[in-house]
Amino acid sequence: MFQSIEDVTLQLRSAHYICDTEIATAVYVSYKLNKPILIEGPPGVGKTSLAKALASIMDCELIRLQCYEGIDESKALYDWEYGKQMLYTQLLRGTLDQYLDGVSTLSQAVEKMSKEEDIFFSEHFLLRRPILRSFMSDKPSVLLIDEIDRADDEFEALLLESLSDFQVTIPELGQVSAKHKPLVVLTSNNTRMLSDALRRRCLFLHIGYPSAEREIQIIQEQVPEISRELTGQIVEFLKKVRELGLRKSPSVSESIDWAQTLALLKVKEINPSVIKDTMGSLIKHHSDYGKVDELIQTVHI
Repeated sequence: MFQSIEDVTLQLRSAHYICDTEIATAVYVSYKLNKPILIEGPPGVGKTSLAKALASIMDCELIRLQCYEGIDESKALYDWEYGKQMLYTQLLRGTLDQYLDGVSTLSQAVEKMSKEEDIFFSEHFLLRRPILRSFMSDKPSVLLIDEIDRADDEFEALLLESLSDFQVTIPELGQVSAKHKPLVVLTSNNTRMLSDALRRRCLFLHIGYPSAEREIQIIQEQVPEISRELTGQIVEFLKKVRELGLRKSPSVSESIDWAQTLALLKVKEINPSVIKDTMGSLIKHHSDYGKVDELIQTVHI
């Protein structure tokens, strides 16, 4: 699929994802070594978008596991369809009566039924959650484990077998190995420190705010209808805004949103009035408005 680092860059560009050499190298090594890649960085810099772009150019399914506090194996790996098991039990009641014909005690009935319990814990009743669904897919896939830092340490421990050996252990069925090893992408907003055990199993990539030139390329790729001159003004102003120490600094996703807003309003150049009118596309907390307003008064735009 990927023949070189340069090939990764070109193919990601064809999926409208602008990357630098560091990102392309990490993707290339991850693909060639079948090793998960852990991407850290602030929200909105393109971590999740990278996984989506990879699924697009590899022409395969993107299977996404959104992490959150309290997530466990029943939401990430597998679960049993207990409702379906109960329904089949009701439907087969007549058959069960025949099967238990001649059984005189409860202990005998339990003993006889226990010999058939594997029927109700077979693949027919297995509910495949994202990780197992990725492993059991008949085609290669991209497995996105998004915002792993929102989960807890116990959940990280659950992932270790999956990320090391590409297999899931189901007590009732044994070990289920991946039919096709997926390309695994984990993302983290770095809200808590991840364990060394998890990090050891992954390649590491940090994606921060892009350079001015790369951000110009990203905006031009996503919003081609605005001029390069206006794009340069957007990026120059955003650089100053990100130095203010805001509660939520505008990320690349906000810069694209702002550019789309300016394109919609047919703005040709930005000025203090335009910035104030469109600040809702850029600033996400009311407490940050004052700092940005002060900046508008002191810098030449």
